[in-house]
Amino acid sequence: MTSSPPATDVAVFGPHSASWRFFGGWHGMLMGLWSGSMQNMHPKLGEAVWEHSDFFGERWQRLMRSLYPIIGVVFDPAGSSGLVETGHEIRDYHRDVKGTMPDGSRYHALDPDVFYWAHATFWYGAVRCAEYFGPPITEADKRAMFDESSAWYARYGVSMRPCPETYEDFLVYWDHMCRDVLQDHPAVRTVLDISELPPPPFLSRVPDALWRQMAKPIGRAFLWITTGLYDEPVRETLGLAWSDRDEKMLRFAGRWFDRTFRLLPHRLRMHPRARDGWDRATGRLTPDTPPVETPVRNLPPRSEWGSSMHYCPVTATRRADLPWERTAQK
Repeated sequence: MTSSPPATDVAVFGPHSASWRFFGGWHGMLMGLWSGSMQNMHPKLGEAVWEHSDFFGERWQRLMRSLYPIIGVVFDPAGSSGLVETGHEIRDYHRDVKGTMPDGSRYHALDPDVFYWAHATFWYGAVRCAEYFGPPITEADKRAMFDESSAWYARYGVSMRPCPETYEDFLVYWDHMCRDVLQDHPAVRTVLDISELPPPPFLSRVPDALWRQMAKPIGRAFLWITTGLYDEPVRETLGLAWSDRDEKMLRFAGRWFDRTFRLLPHRLRMHPRARDGWDRATGRLTPDTPPVETPVRNLPPRSEWGSSMHYCPVTATRRADLPWERTAQK
């Protein structure tokens, strides 16, 4: 059984909402390894990624293009039905992702418990990001994020069964997952190791030799940040050490990052898909302006353009409004 959000769910989101204030900023990139590894630590989700995804062959492109629909679920305009339809698109990318676990049991990406876990890492990841890197978040903000997360999840059009009823219930759920469900997996270790990655598409002109020298310290720094963001049971599962001194250093670095990041104009702090939402809300764009799509540099290999498992806008509805953001053209 699936559930779709009522047309009035669009009123949940907007500049007044906690989700718009704490989700969709470029500072969320600091959570990249945390989000990917936490998702892959779910046994069924990790196995699905390991067997079906080409994430490990085009990691940068997959990450950068996936941000567009993921963020769009919260920020995109309502369609002709009065609902935000991006969530259904994301759901449908996962219809054929299924297989067999090592113990012989079956998995499916649309298993409600699996799908909700991925969603939990998105909205609660935004909370964790704010706790360390800003903007400052209160307990009331966290509770508002939880309340909005149910409307957010409903936009996928999947079973609402796994959704905790209260914020306290969610915290119990999260602790249970971290202590009793999440496991180490090759997909997790591959996500955490970025030392051998090629440069991201926007740094493609950096010489290979220079990038190899840069990648190792960058990889160590991101692993350190990610270790600090984990709950202690997750660190124990992965065998990662974290001291009081590490915690103080990360908190200190996070405060300075927040102060520096807030010097940027608000629109520049936003991912293009989130900025779209703000621009519609503030009148810079008309309400029916179609969402900005991912730049061509982030598309999957051309042989995969017809796959139902990929977000791949080979014809863009419009260009982004900043010169370094060019949407895919035919």
